[in-house]
Amino acid sequence: MVKNSASMFSKRKPRLKGVAVCRLILIGILLVILLMLLLRTNTFIELTSRYSSETDQGVGSKSNPNFSSVPNKNPNLPKQNEFSISLQKRNQMPPRNLDLHPTLAKNHIVIVLYVHNRPQYLQVAIDSLSKVVGISETLLIISHDGYYKEMNKIVEKIKFCQVKQIFAPYSPHIFPNSFPGVSPNDCKDKEDPARNKCKGNPDQYGNHRSPKIVSLKHHWWWMMNTVWDGLKETSNHFGHILFIEEDHFIFPNAYRNIQLLTEMKPKKCPHCYAANLAPSDVKSRGEGWESLIAERMGNVGYAFNRTVWKKIHRKAGEFCSFDDYNWDITMWATVYPSFGGPVYSLRGPRTSAVHFGKCGLHQGQGEKMVCIDNGVFNFEVEENDRVPNLESKWGVHVYEHQTGYQAGFRGWGGWGDIRDRRLCLEFSEMYLPSEV
Repeated sequence: MVKNSASMFSKRKPRLKGVAVCRLILIGILLVILLMLLLRTNTFIELTSRYSSETDQGVGSKSNPNFSSVPNKNPNLPKQNEFSISLQKRNQMPPRNLDLHPTLAKNHIVIVLYVHNRPQYLQVAIDSLSKVVGISETLLIISHDGYYKEMNKIVEKIKFCQVKQIFAPYSPHIFPNSFPGVSPNDCKDKEDPARNKCKGNPDQYGNHRSPKIVSLKHHWWWMMNTVWDGLKETSNHFGHILFIEEDHFIFPNAYRNIQLLTEMKPKKCPHCYAANLAPSDVKSRGEGWESLIAERMGNVGYAFNRTVWKKIHRKAGEFCSFDDYNWDITMWATVYPSFGGPVYSLRGPRTSAVHFGKCGLHQGQGEKMVCIDNGVFNFEVEENDRVPNLESKWGVHVYEHQTGYQAGFRGWGGWGDIRDRRLCLEFSEMYLPSEV
């Protein structure tokens, strides 16, 4: 009986081998098919992996020869129209008011004001900047997310410092009939691409892209890459750059305070990534203590240097993949947590900048339902707000348990279309040298 069982097993063995071979062949065919599908859509995957696989080595270096202030001639960016090309050329023009302010102060902090189409807000912000002590010592860069005549007129009247305008050449406002604007066959709202034969990828909540909404994140990321690596005036700037928005009222002591904070940061808070003019809670006016504060980076009057920018740039994959149309929430929920520890910003106990206004960024001019405040902005500027009010002898109070958006937050959506994610990553490549 044992011999018969052995004989039967030996006859089955070739059959089992044949089945195994067939399975291996089938698996191989499936792998080939999968590889072909991946190769067809490898643009986004390659770009994402390129940034995700980079390490943080060399973050503190003082120069990066790989960057060029001349835009890459062959990026996979949307085809430009004449208006877009003209704006891109205009971005390379020298600053105005060089006759009035021929030189910049040594170790100056560049100020970048990024704006949308809210002229009544911009005028308030510019008026406040005109009263800032030390403003004439530095360069003010104003970054527009489109071209608007009324906004332009306000900027052209600035005389209190060197001023340079840059315009996002891939803004949806400049492409009315094609991506990154609205394409004729784009899906709308929650349309089914297969059923409606339209183009687009919905976000995690089933909603298709809104060009006006996604432009907020696109503009911020384009601006960051351009200011740090694409402008003659700042591509070799290794100090801090201060970023403010058109709905920020800046107190007279803001520039001197941000200078003090950046000077004190290495000793007072060496683990701090940035300096802030205002608390992360936009409703707060500060604690009023005799102490410096270290907390999460706020989105009102924040300043950091090239070392931090390089670290942020290395996380382009995370930034461009996160399904949220807000740049700041994207940073808080996915980029900063990827740094491996708390990301603190140093500020004073009393605010030097205030967020104002009720109109959201997507509620600009030129619409049927225009969002307009009453135009009256009453800010109480006390004597203490006119002079530097920080003391080097103060200690630092650290908010260890930081509130707000944390790692793991899924995002508010609006950023699900593969085209937006690719464009975002291409902005990261704009000033990298072309491969030979």
